[in-house]
Amino acid sequence: MIQEPRRILLVRLSAIGDIVFASPLIDALRGRYPDAHIAWLVQPESRSLLSTHPGLDEVIVWPRGDWSRLWRERRYLALWRSLRAFRRKLRARRFDLAIDAQGLLKSGLLTWFSGARERVGLGSREGSQWLMTRVVGRGGDSRRIGSEYRRLARELGLPVGRFEMRVALADEERAFARGFIEGQGLERGYVVICPFTTRPQKHWFEASWIALIPQLERWLGLPVVMLGGPRDREAAGRIRAGAGVALHSVVGDTGLTQAAALIARARLLIGVDTGLTHMGIAFDRPTLCLFGSTCPYLETGHANARVLYHRLACSPCKRNPTCDGRFDCMAAIGVDEVLRQAAQLLALERPA
Repeated sequence: MIQEPRRILLVRLSAIGDIVFASPLIDALRGRYPDAHIAWLVQPESRSLLSTHPGLDEVIVWPRGDWSRLWRERRYLALWRSLRAFRRKLRARRFDLAIDAQGLLKSGLLTWFSGARERVGLGSREGSQWLMTRVVGRGGDSRRIGSEYRRLARELGLPVGRFEMRVALADEERAFARGFIEGQGLERGYVVICPFTTRPQKHWFEASWIALIPQLERWLGLPVVMLGGPRDREAAGRIRAGAGVALHSVVGDTGLTQAAALIARARLLIGVDTGLTHMGIAFDRPTLCLFGSTCPYLETGHANARVLYHRLACSPCKRNPTCDGRFDCMAAIGVDEVLRQAAQLLALERPA
């Protein structure tokens, strides 16, 4: 590897949780190369997660939406010109080291577009391995949060002592959280719940959330704030109606970093395998993760963050469930169990 790279490009385009998992690479690179220019290439929807990170000099946005639109419209010449212009844009930055932390063909192509003399891929596949000068296999202790990125850092000779996830917030996001807390009368604290993600087999059942929410208020004495995206509004409405208490739902009403700011001020977070849940650990808030068809980690690295996961013979099925929609792994997580673990985590709370 180049001994003292002056300009470094990190490529991890998506998804939110994976960007949070990979975020320790920024501080690890900065620790090893304090004077280097470090940039991150990302999809537009995740830009805000990185734009205020103090360890980054630049965030470059991949115009995926524009390229997809040109392809759908069969405007192939315009697409070719846009591809070429973006390649020129990357090469003009004269990166000498590019790290593909995603390992897919799309991320590998963009890494290759950079023109960096050294291109390192993490578990590169789909043909992207042929675009790298070096491939680091995925590995490490799969039970530990972010283990594959830690292994990549170690293979690159970067410091991995702390290797902590970090989500940076701008003053305006912190101001939004303060205003929301004051406006809703939540100064004494609140629980954040994150019930939604991209695949149904990763969801805990709506009936379970409906049963849990009143119990959180009754036994923990804390109101509940529900987070999610615009696509989750319908399910959020059903949960809110069924819970029968004054649930504070901002599902679909906040930007990504505004939701992150609310998480940073929470006294407790309970959520499924989704990026917002992983942010609870990044902000060092008491966090309870409910995993089933996926299990990205069992060891959180934080005493105030735990995983509830009941391994079955079919676990983890990931994208290929075999239970005919029963989702037995998530059904095995009981409301009483969640309450008990939540109370224990709350007892470990440090002021936000």
